[in-house]
Amino acid sequence: MPNPVKSLFVVIPMTIAISWAIGLEPEFDTLSPSTLKPDEAILFYPTYGHFDKQTRSWRFDVHGKVFEPEDSSFKRAALIAALKSSAGLNNDIDPKSFREDRIRPFLVDNERGKSVTVDVAGKQYSAGTSQPNGHFLSSLSSAADPWHGGRSENQVAVLKAVLPRGDSRSFRGRVHLITPQGLSVISDIDDTIKDSQVTDKSELLKNTFLRDFQAVAGMSPLYAGLHDRGAAFHYVSGSPWQLYQPLERFLSDAGFPKGTFHLKFFRLTDSSGLGLLSSQQSMKIAAITPILKSFPERRFLLFGDTGEQDPEIYGQLARDFPDQIFGIFLRNVTSAESTDRRYQVALDGVSKERWMLFDDVAQVQQRVDEMTRK
Repeated sequence: MPNPVKSLFVVIPMTIAISWAIGLEPEFDTLSPSTLKPDEAILFYPTYGHFDKQTRSWRFDVHGKVFEPEDSSFKRAALIAALKSSAGLNNDIDPKSFREDRIRPFLVDNERGKSVTVDVAGKQYSAGTSQPNGHFLSSLSSAADPWHGGRSENQVAVLKAVLPRGDSRSFRGRVHLITPQGLSVISDIDDTIKDSQVTDKSELLKNTFLRDFQAVAGMSPLYAGLHDRGAAFHYVSGSPWQLYQPLERFLSDAGFPKGTFHLKFFRLTDSSGLGLLSSQQSMKIAAITPILKSFPERRFLLFGDTGEQDPEIYGQLARDFPDQIFGIFLRNVTSAESTDRRYQVALDGVSKERWMLFDDVAQVQQRVDEMTRK
């Protein structure tokens, strides 16, 4: 039986052989290029694609941001002052201690009203217009043969921005094409796979803006092993989109599998200080729910921690999608006991065999192995 994924796409860096179409819009060989000026840039965020059996097509999003890099000393000083004040940090801390790769993304000028055109396999399609926060998001679809079932592998498709004549720069993105059946991992980032100390505002700020990111011991090998078994990964975090690039580099350097990102929208005009680092229950549920709905036949493992609202979020999702969520693993950063009332309430109705608190990755490895063998 032909493999419909492999017949349409091949793994990076080989050419992708497929024609893409957008919703009900007509397809064109050539569109106007992105309305991008030489001092503006596009950053694409990794998204996922799923096969829609009803429409017999692959559906996916293109998500990115249009911005103008900015090096405003005033904005930088204001941001650092707000962060230090919110965290109760000593004002004697040298502003130069704040890492430029973490601070600079908050200082850019967001560009609104910019149309973005993308190219895939030599064909061009509209990917939307940037909003006041610079972000653009379009739901797209590709004509494809119906899914014939059987075992297959997840693939990655590459897209690139079509730029005005004479602009030789390259802005590329990726779409993770995930098979209808298989294993998926939805993972928090802060204090789940990266030491952040979210419950301590001072340490949280230092770990986010002043220090090298540090991986939680054992989590990278655990995830790598799941990836070797074919698992797809979705990183869902209350961290702001401005930290995407540092986080992506951290995951790569630490050996974590590539995956899609689902972060929080934030602008300096929205709030100040550590509000930009706070996790939001509604945001995470809104990000995870479409993933679960897109893959009703896949099995999901959810990884989080006890520092914020992951137990409550994952408990609600497990009750809403009981046939899909096979395991919930919560890194214990609060010296909690599984018998504490919080977890009995948060995970009410979820079988105890399907969730656990863990202090060390060795505690969870055996349970994960048992679940993924079923």
